[in-house]
Amino acid sequence: MDTASLLRNFKGYVNTSQLLGEAPIYGLKSFVMGVHSGENFIGLPNKKLRLGKLVEQFVFHELASDAFCSILSENIQIQDGKITIGELDALLVTDTGAVHLEIIYKFYLYDPDSGVTELSHWIGPNRNDALVQKLTKLKEKQLPLLYHKKTQPLLEKLGLQASDIQQQVLFKAQLFLPLNFSDDAFDQLNPDCVKGFYIHSADMAQFKADHFFIPQKMDWIMDPHDAVCWLNYDEFKIEVTVWLKDQRSPLCWLRTGTTLKKFFVVWW
Repeated sequence: MDTASLLRNFKGYVNTSQLLGEAPIYGLKSFVMGVHSGENFIGLPNKKLRLGKLVEQFVFHELASDAFCSILSENIQIQDGKITIGELDALLVTDTGAVHLEIIYKFYLYDPDSGVTELSHWIGPNRNDALVQKLTKLKEKQLPLLYHKKTQPLLEKLGLQASDIQQQVLFKAQLFLPLNFSDDAFDQLNPDCVKGFYIHSADMAQFKADHFFIPQKMDWIMDPHDAVCWLNYDEFKIEVTVWLKDQRSPLCWLRTGTTLKKFFVVWW
């Protein structure tokens, strides 16, 4: 990934709101990040990273520039012999004490027919994960790892006790509503996370006069911009069909005049 793309992805990350509101959901407390402009981004080590690991680097970059926070340890593998039990994303010291921080960045689509609660309506673009699954994993697997007996030697080396450590999550998400959706989808979650809409292939024809772009997955975080090779409708339809036949839902950009939007085309 070139420097320009890294910077655009970082700014997209900064412009993504936290999903969880002030009231705890599943007992999870959101981490309050300091205010950052995103202008001081200086790049990352020259290595390939998965999307989730790229986001972690963005978070660590922000934390490192926070005068009220210091990072004690990152990506801490907890092992039992040769078996990896799990990983703590970060241990921090903040002005309010020690914090075990878990970092999450997700893309969810609102399916009115999935589940019966606000939380259960949000699913992954390919329907192979869901918000409720992630919240449950955080509560029942990732956060309890702090108290595992194999974690205690690490905490002792850092001069910490699990009972004194706050557990918080930095859960950012981009949310997508059905096209022309008009119902109220939000009570517990942050509506500022909405970044666009989604459609089925049968709905694409209404955008025949517009232009399109399909970013690679590592660029899903960034906000749409005009410095790309736009596709006309016929070209876009050919590319999208390849994704849909493989049961993959691509994230796409739409250019209508001077207006740029994000959307998914779903296969289901």
